Amino acid sequence: MQIENKTVLITGANRGIGEALVTEALRRGAKRVYAGTRSGVLHHSDRRVTPLLLDVTKTTQIHQAADKVDSLDLLINNAGVAMYDDLSNPDVISQHLAVNFSGPLHMSLTFLPLLRRAKGAIVTNLSLAGLAPVPIIPSYSISKAAALNMMQSLRALLVSQGVTVHAVILGPIDTEMSRGLSVPKATTESAARGIFDGLDKGEEEIFPDPMSQTVAEAWRSGVSKALERQFSAFQ
Repeated sequence: MQIENKTVLITGANRGIGEALVTEALRRGAKRVYAGTRSGVLHHSDRRVTPLLLDVTKTTQIHQAADKVDSLDLLINNAGVAMYDDLSNPDVISQHLAVNFSGPLHMSLTFLPLLRRAKGAIVTNLSLAGLAPVPIIPSYSISKAAALNMMQSLRALLVSQGVTVHAVILGPIDTEMSRGLSVPKATTESAARGIFDGLDKGEEEIFPDPMSQTVAEAWRSGVSKALERQFSAFQ
């Protein structure tokens, strides 16, 4: 999908990768960018940007946002949460699942009629931690693994409806979430460029940064991807 003259909705758009995605979508000629934030406020001088009050854990806000969107070509599920934990607190696990798994699922299903009409695309920002858990953030890892499986399921279910589904496998990015990690990090701007580049190429899994790119070929030729293709026939 080329972004030029398209309408895009981005959740978690007020900072980090979400903010960079808004900027990059505008740079690539998007016709309109709906910027979802929990405050409903986004200070942006470009008239193509429309702020939306959108907490992805609140079904009412998701439906209210959908009522304000007339057409949509691309949904980017970017909003996320990451907290250090040791799996001892069920509430922390539930919070990760609510934001990182249920949020993208509810967004995708709610905006599906518009995306189906446009023959559009769903993009969800995930993580290398969804491929293998990071022990200091196990709840986050679990939620991203669940979201990856959900995206694979949606891909198989929606292919006949003309909606493509893309999972972004991010490595460490220089955001507030990763401040405590002493590892090399890609910039949010380069991650945003990589995401849109992967979408342009039609990649089902997009590996937009240097660390994630080191596993891209192994993933695409690996057993998990092979099974996904094989199992997609069972529907």
